[in-house]
Amino acid sequence: METKTANPRSVRRKRHPRLDQGATGLGQEVLVGSGPGWQCRSLARADHRGRLNAQHPLTAVTAELELSSWLPPEQTLPDAFASGTKDARGADWRGQSFRATDFSGASLCRVDFRGCDLTHCNLEGADLRLARYDSATNWPEGFEVRNSGAVGPGAKLNGAFLNGTDLRGMDLRGASLMGTYLSGADLSGTLLDDVRLVGADLRHAVLRGARCQGARFGGCQLDYADCRGANLTNAGLEGVESIKGADFSLCIGLKEQLGVLLSRPYLELDCWNPMTRKNTREALESLS
Repeated sequence: METKTANPRSVRRKRHPRLDQGATGLGQEVLVGSGPGWQCRSLARADHRGRLNAQHPLTAVTAELELSSWLPPEQTLPDAFASGTKDARGADWRGQSFRATDFSGASLCRVDFRGCDLTHCNLEGADLRLARYDSATNWPEGFEVRNSGAVGPGAKLNGAFLNGTDLRGMDLRGASLMGTYLSGADLSGTLLDDVRLVGADLRHAVLRGARCQGARFGGCQLDYADCRGANLTNAGLEGVESIKGADFSLCIGLKEQLGVLLSRPYLELDCWNPMTRKNTREALESLS
């Protein structure tokens, strides 16, 4: 007797009756969207595939989006905080004077406070990570700006992630950047006098024209760093971990350390910097 094998394509699969009836997921609420401008729809009854049950129509609650009155955080003005605004990330408020503004709990990341007078402001609980300040910035009495995550003179940023950060022209004199991640950061023209950079990651960083007098570079990685024209007078480069591909052309104050730097392994000295088109040995020998 010949046994016939059924064609898999011809076999009709039986569906569970409860699934066909949309029993799975009945009574659940499905959130289509939330937040400003989204439509929040509550599906009174939906099946396991998210389909509507015909017996229970869609109930929609719509919140209209008012784009005409919305501004990105970086365009927020200080006066907006009087009406409850709490987000000013990236705003440029340089040189402004604030009248007892309440910034408590506000997001002030990357705000530029250089030259600002914040003496009478409330900064309790404010997020000041990467906010900028200088010696002309006035803070409320007793406010510990150095431990706030803000960037400026004397800031304590040990171990902070500042990879690729634009710090051009910043005043970081006396700051502590031990173990800080500064790979690819732009420090052109930055004031780094007496800065502690022990163990910092400065690979591919740009320090063109930076003033680094008395800076400590012990254990620092300077691979492929662009240090052209930097002032390295009394800077401690003897204990640097690596200078592979670093360009020291036109640097000031390195003559006393040239012997130590030129005695480093040839794998570091003869490495080509693809951005400046010089190897480290050539750049150092040009200073003698």
